Amino acid sequence: MNGGDDAASSAATSGPPPSLEWRFSQVFGERTAGEEVQEVDIISAIEFDKSGDHLATGDRGGRVVLFERTDIKDHGGSRRDYEQMDYTVKHPEFRYKTEFQSHEPEFDYLKSLEIEEKINKIRWCQPANGALFLLSTNDKTIKYWKVQEKKIKKISEMNIDPKVIGNSSIPSSSSPPPIVANGVHAEPHGYMSNDFSFPPGGIPSLRLPVVTSQETSLVARCRRVYAHAHDYHINSISNSSDGETFISADDLRVNLWNLEISNQSFNIVDVKPTNMEDLTEVITSAEFHPIKCNMLAYSSSKGSIRLIDMRQSALCDSHTKLFEEPEAPGSRSFFTEIIASISDIKFSSNGRYILSRDYMTLKLWDINMDSGPVASYQVHEHLRPKLCDLYENDSIFDKFECCLSGDGSRVATGSYSNLFRVFGTSPGSTEAATLEASKNPMRRQIQTPARPSRSMSSMTRVVRRGSESPGAEANGNAYDFTTKLLHMAWHPTENSIACAAANSLYMYYA
Repeated sequence: MNGGDDAASSAATSGPPPSLEWRFSQVFGERTAGEEVQEVDIISAIEFDKSGDHLATGDRGGRVVLFERTDIKDHGGSRRDYEQMDYTVKHPEFRYKTEFQSHEPEFDYLKSLEIEEKINKIRWCQPANGALFLLSTNDKTIKYWKVQEKKIKKISEMNIDPKVIGNSSIPSSSSPPPIVANGVHAEPHGYMSNDFSFPPGGIPSLRLPVVTSQETSLVARCRRVYAHAHDYHINSISNSSDGETFISADDLRVNLWNLEISNQSFNIVDVKPTNMEDLTEVITSAEFHPIKCNMLAYSSSKGSIRLIDMRQSALCDSHTKLFEEPEAPGSRSFFTEIIASISDIKFSSNGRYILSRDYMTLKLWDINMDSGPVASYQVHEHLRPKLCDLYENDSIFDKFECCLSGDGSRVATGSYSNLFRVFGTSPGSTEAATLEASKNPMRRQIQTPARPSRSMSSMTRVVRRGSESPGAEANGNAYDFTTKLLHMAWHPTENSIACAAANSLYMYYA
């Protein structure tokens, strides 16, 4: 592909990596033509574990489905075996592992509110002793799950040979002896009496029960329930790198939990004003730093990201750094604050960058530079003329997630018509691919001339790309706003993406 040769020629020594060519890998829960999707089957959360060998999805019906990687287990072999095989591009292959009902619909009698079972977020915890651990949450309650293989024990032989029961003095266990007055058992014919004696050599028909455990079954058990700590809907949970604590965030508060203690949490961020009429912004997402267990970031509906250090104070009212982009003069409109609201933030694996997604753009922030984003990628700029229509049908409030590749060289996010965008973040890269969640992901891809990025300097590189929308008209008329790709995850070590289109889980590799 022609992913940046012009930029590479003008670069100093090494150019940006070539653009990736994405291929379809797998689909789970594929719909047939005309099949109606049940609301409870729509996927609402996706998460890879740190190893990338397991994938979890949650749906609106409160279920969690686990998938495990098979291409490593099934094709394990020596290096010589691989050298003798025909060279083919290896990519992660997953299979269904198990599923369990994580949450049930509830009713809050104090507030007269229904609490739906929809899974909002899933986070993997550290595995131990061959068992998998994960956190799942709906609007109000977080649960800590342990998934482990259990051996099923079965009795492989009967105690007594049934052929001999009828003509032997061995007692039958089919029915208990009758009871007479005062609770005394009668001794009817066929029951063993007290003076019964075993014949010499024993009874050949007597068999000892043999218990075998050949089959294994996956069992999901809820270890802890973290409840009654949020007055508003939980939008985020995130594990700390210490493996012992995690945070949960709702519209106004962020709470810190210990995994072992379910009846107590510490409120570390509280943006609730004394008078609710003074409320100007809410928390939309929160994420722990991947390496430093004392640092976390949370985003707001005003488009800002705050980085806080828990070592400074117990209640983190003040932030260490504030990341926000100043509003362009004369650009304010009725929709300005709505489209500026950040729906998701993610740290890069090394903790150096924060990726944020608002309705129109993806932005990449350097945590050492709070003057503005180092890169900005246009995702929905072509929809700006249709903001009124999007407001009328509530699409403008859709919350799209974002993700980064393990090496941080690419970012991705979803859009409408089951499309998703992949952008290159390397200096000089002009990679901006539009792909469709289908078996032919490149179907909507149209080759457009690569535009060189506008560099301000080597340190404060601001890139604005992706305003071209291949496959869609300039005013967005070609988009189907009822099919939206909100949830996606990038494999932690390979170029593999999992994304949810309604009830279908699509996987791609490059």
